[in-house]
Amino acid sequence: MNTGLTILFSLALIMALLVAAGVFTWVERRGLGFFQERLGPNRVGPFGFLQWVADTVKLLTKEDEVPPGGDAVTFRLAPALAAIPVLAGFAVVAAGPGLTLSALDMGVIFALAMLALTVYAMVLGAWASHNRYALLGGLRAAAQMLSYEAFFGLSLMGVVMLAGSLNLGEIVAAQQGVWFVVTQPLGCILFLLAGIAAAHRLPFDLQESEQDLVAGFMTEYSGMSFALFFLGEYLAIILVSALAVTLFFGGWLGPILPGPIWFGIKVGLLALAFIWIRAILPRPRYDQLVGFAWKWALPLALVNLLLTGAIVALTGVGGGAA
Repeated sequence: MNTGLTILFSLALIMALLVAAGVFTWVERRGLGFFQERLGPNRVGPFGFLQWVADTVKLLTKEDEVPPGGDAVTFRLAPALAAIPVLAGFAVVAAGPGLTLSALDMGVIFALAMLALTVYAMVLGAWASHNRYALLGGLRAAAQMLSYEAFFGLSLMGVVMLAGSLNLGEIVAAQQGVWFVVTQPLGCILFLLAGIAAAHRLPFDLQESEQDLVAGFMTEYSGMSFALFFLGEYLAIILVSALAVTLFFGGWLGPILPGPIWFGIKVGLLALAFIWIRAILPRPRYDQLVGFAWKWALPLALVNLLLTGAIVALTGVGGGAA
């Protein structure tokens, strides 16, 4: 792909993701309304579908000021760090054979690194806000990301061993016979748990818990700065879902329908699961949240990795057996 086509494809991908994130906010609000037996948005457009457009216009025109005593440069930089790395992470996602912006050999590592960078947005935004509630939220975000990143990568190393590659396209190709969710069920569960934490979603959103921190690291933000934080969150949901589909659910593989359509259906269903989890689960205490990561999830990820390595070594299965 030459430079001109790469730029055009990148712009088209960014626009599609921005629209998808906006539509997803409407889907979530309608879905939560259904789960909680209320209507949700229903005034702007059919079934309230244009509510996300109205919200975008409102946020574009809303006042956005740096709080007294805050660091202006860092305060403005933090929201961009919440969205840009996640957008970059989509560069290695393959929606079909050859349908990727960059087929990196280290695609898995690149995508995880981009998700991990979002914690800088929370910590810097919290520090720059000159607000104690925001600072507590930023510290929580750093501790949570450290805890869940510890097993985020380990949870998918079994898949990497079975596929013999860190390239997302090759991992999908290795699932022609059977999806890795069948051979790596524990790894899949751990990956999805860590993915929810990486996307800062309920029940892992204690860094912005309104019961005790007002709005956490976002307390002093409004207007488009506030919108960029939420854009990063919703894009992270889509990215985590896309990675889970690629790594465990066969990517674009499926009967009859074209590959990109199968990929979109699978990603959409996983994204809906994020909404379902938000609707039914309460927030745990913060010590329970961090304790679960270190005392249960990390040991289970290590056990899964050791068992997978032993099976690959003894049976010769997997792309890396040679």
